[in-house]
Amino acid sequence: MDVAVVGAGPTGLALGIDLARRGVDALVVEAGEKLFPGSRGKGIQPRTQEVFDDLGVLGAMRAAGGPYPPQRFWKNGEPLETKPMFDAVAADEGTPYTEPLMVAQWRTQEVLYARLRELGGRVEFGRAVTGLDQDARGVTVRFADGTTTRARYAVAADGGRSTVRRAVGVGMTGEPVDPSPFLVADLRVRGLDRDHWHTFIGDDGHGVALCPLAGTDDFQLGARLPEGTEVDLSLEGLRRLVTTYSHLDAADITGLRWASDFRPRAALADRFRVGRVFLAGDAAHVYSPAGGQGLNTSVQDAYNLGWKLAAVLTDRAPEALLDTYEEERRPNAAAVLGLSTRVHHGEVRRGAATVQLGIGYRQSSLAEETRANPGPVRAGDRAPDGRNADGVRMFDAFRGPHWTLLTPEPVDGVRGLPAPRSYGPGVFLVRPDGYVGWAGETTAGLRTYAARTGAFSVGAGATR
Repeated sequence: MDVAVVGAGPTGLALGIDLARRGVDALVVEAGEKLFPGSRGKGIQPRTQEVFDDLGVLGAMRAAGGPYPPQRFWKNGEPLETKPMFDAVAADEGTPYTEPLMVAQWRTQEVLYARLRELGGRVEFGRAVTGLDQDARGVTVRFADGTTTRARYAVAADGGRSTVRRAVGVGMTGEPVDPSPFLVADLRVRGLDRDHWHTFIGDDGHGVALCPLAGTDDFQLGARLPEGTEVDLSLEGLRRLVTTYSHLDAADITGLRWASDFRPRAALADRFRVGRVFLAGDAAHVYSPAGGQGLNTSVQDAYNLGWKLAAVLTDRAPEALLDTYEEERRPNAAAVLGLSTRVHHGEVRRGAATVQLGIGYRQSSLAEETRANPGPVRAGDRAPDGRNADGVRMFDAFRGPHWTLLTPEPVDGVRGLPAPRSYGPGVFLVRPDGYVGWAGETTAGLRTYAARTGAFSVGAGATR
């Protein structure tokens, strides 16, 4: 086996999809007997929508969810102001998706799982990992039932309490974001419309919010409680909580799907790689849920790692390419960590800062900008959408596991197409994860870059 992925949450499933479409022999193992049943994360940011477009699941995600409703504030049983949850971000040709999409996490996982199986990928449930060992040739993963599995690489996508992270001795550095206890639950509620995110805040700043979960009959309950509160996650406990802060009666809470309590914290793994083991998702970083950054950053970890593992496993790139995973993702995760904390404290509005379209890798060793006077799109930037002079849409050209060469001049043996005028002058080599890897005034030096990244080594079919 090539890769063992520990954890079948959004991170592990997205990585499994990316590896499966590249022909990598990967196995996703999950401690639970089924997919996670709740909606801890529900916001799919525009950049992640672009990722899902490439992975072939955006249509299914849209069908499973819907837009965010505006927020309605209540006081003493009377509705007060209503305002949008997010500052508007203008769409243009280069950024077709600008609004977050709401999809309950359990629905997101169902969509990803279905796509993984469609591609021939595998998930084994009821496989709790207890530890692992690694050597120069691979990783041996140990399970609670006494069995083991062997893979060339392993990826920890097993959450904030990651067994794999502990097994490789990686610590997490961080701090609490808020001393108050929080809880989240999926409830059935009557007596509220489904056109608003209903918010009930007491004079002390604590309270509850009930958000209709798009694509379901549920509401997501979110609550911030006074310090020292004993949290009761039973249906009766949640009824008492809702009636304490809102005008609803206990009988209006008609069912409970799932509930969890937590203390918001911000923490970052000290390393994202130890030998043949990689950390991704919550195993590598934990955020406040404010701003909807955690699930999205996690999926993008997987998207960054998948093509690199495939390139090395198929001998198209040197093993050193895998070092760029931590180089690129850890600084981005740290930046998002600070952002989500500022959103939690009300210092930053949800909107342009949280859609993740500005995340890039200009400082990465994989970003090679050779032009003396770069235009608006540079090496390390997200490659925008748009149409070139031939009418070809960029996101259509990028879709798939290949590199894409945008050039006004041909390169022997490699197909290319012109870039949209909005990119500015130059030649651009777009990575499989939708970022510009190399940019130049001509193609001089392009093949040297391609050799260390695996871009052209399998011939013309690898790049469009």
